[in-house]
This record gives sequence, structure tokens and C-alpha cells, in this order.
Amino acid sequence: MAKKENILLKLTIALTCISVVSAIALSAVYIATKEPIADIKMEKKRAAKILVLPGFDANTGTLTEKRTLVEGLRDSLTVTLAHIDNELFGAAVATHTNMAFSGRFDIMVGFDKEGNILNTEVLSHQETPGLGDKIDKRKDRFPLQFVGKNPNINNLSVRKDGGEIDAITAATITSRAFSDAINNAWRAYQIALKNYELETADKTSKGELITGKEENYE
Repeated sequence: MAKKENILLKLTIALTCISVVSAIALSAVYIATKEPIADIKMEKKRAAKILVLPGFDANTGTLTEKRTLVEGLRDSLTVTLAHIDNELFGAAVATHTNMAFSGRFDIMVGFDKEGNILNTEVLSHQETPGLGDKIDKRKDRFPLQFVGKNPNINNLSVRKDGGEIDAITAATITSRAFSDAINNAWRAYQIALKNYELETADKTSKGELITGKEENYE
């Protein structure tokens, strides 16, 4: 009986040691990879801003980032205003939605100065391969439907909801979520644009006279 108890004690100690070592190893890996992963995500966002602003030259133009809080969203969106020779070219908006099939996904949307959509880039998602992942234009033409449209003029919801967008087959939830993210981006851009116009006219500062809140990101 005592021998069995000793064996059980040794096994317990061994398992405990293995668990502790594993936890330490996982923590070490997390710490070692946390910063590089963050850098990769940041670089992906930088690249996406240029990709969604075709015709904008980052070498001669300027980019100004601001965080904009849109009504109904808990997290603020980052609006990057693009200028060439002090003239507004458009904006790249890092937007997201929590309505996706697998939770949240993030995309970058480019607008010209009139609010027309120039391009989209997927930043991150967890949608089903072969279905929801078709929000990426490299896998399907679905997101190309938004290019050239203006949310102020076009109803950018899926046709089942009375809009102009053909949903991804068997992925209506994802399609609705993508439309939601696009519309969130446009709303954020309108807030940033109004603030920009007010600031350049020297009528107000920090967007106090409009709906929404804007903060300098830099």
C-alpha cells in the first residue's frame, strides 16, 4: 500500500513539474513573439493604407491619423486622412464589425474625397474557409461590388435586406457583417471630414460641434 502511495506521489510531482515547465515555456514563447507579431500587424496596416488609396503617392503626400468614435461602436476607428500638396485626396479607414459569423473581423477601406469607395483590404478574420473568407478579393469578387459606390448614395446592404449587394453564397451573415464594417468606415470618415473642414475654416477645434468624437492619434 505504501509502495503504491509513493508511486502515486512521484507521478503527481512529475506531472506538476511538467505543467510548471510547460507554463514557463509557453510564457517565454508568448513574450518572445508578442512584439514581432505586433510589428507584423502594424506593418500590414501601413501597407493596407496605400493599397486602398490607389493613385496616392506616399512619398510626396502626407498621412494624418485620427481616432474617431462612431455612435453604436464601443471601439474607435482610425481614420487616416491623405493629402497631396495640402489638398485632401481621401482617407483610409481601419474599420471592424462584431456581426461576423465567427465574431469580429477587421478591414481597411479607402475613400476618395467625395466618399466613393476606392478599395478594400482584409486585415484579419476568422471566417470559414471557402465561405466567409471570400470577403478577401483575392478569393472572390464579392468585395469588388463595393468599389466605386458611395454609402451616401448607394444602399450597401445585401439584397435580402433591400440593398444592392449580392451576398456570398451560404455566407449571408458574413456578407452583412462586411457591409456593416464598410458603413461604419464611411460614418467615421464623414465625422473626420467634417472636422477637417471645420478646422481648415478655423471655426472650431477638436470637432466639438458635430456628432461623434475625434482624437488625435499621433
